[in-house]
Amino acid sequence: MADPTPTLAPTPDAVARFADALRFDANGLVAVVAQQHDTGEVLMLAWMNREAVEETLRTGRVTYYSRSRKALWRKGETSGQVQRLRELRLDCDGDAVLALVDQLGVACHTGRRSCFSWGLRDGVVVPLAEPLADPDALYGGHAHP
Repeated sequence: MADPTPTLAPTPDAVARFADALRFDANGLVAVVAQQHDTGEVLMLAWMNREAVEETLRTGRVTYYSRSRKALWRKGETSGQVQRLRELRLDCDGDAVLALVDQLGVACHTGRRSCFSWGLRDGVVVPLAEPLADPDALYGGHAHP
C-alpha cells in the first residue's frame, strides 16, 4: 500500500508523471474540485490546464486556468483568499482532480466560504450562507476570475 502522506515538494519527474496521468479534455482542461482538507467542506469547482497542474504541484499554491481570461489564475492573487495545497488527487479515469486545500479566507467570489452556497427551498433558489467578506473589497470593484 502506498504511503498516505503526500510529498510536499514532488520532484520534477513526479510532477510530470502526475500530469501525464490526467486526461485533459479537447480544450486541454481538467475539472478540479477544491475541498478543505480537514473538514471535507467542498469549496469550489474550477479548471486546470497542464501548466496549472504543474505549477500547483511545484509551488504548493493552487493555480487554476481561467477560461474567461484564457490565462493562469493563481487563487488569491487579487483577493488575498489563497488556497495552499495539501494534496492533489486524480479520479479513477484521470479526467477530474480533487485538490485538498487549506483555504485562507473565503473561496467564492461572492464573499461566501463556499461557491456551493445556494439551494432549492420551497421551489425557489436561495442563498444558504451569507457573505463573510465584501466582494468589492476583495476584488477592488473588478470582475472575479
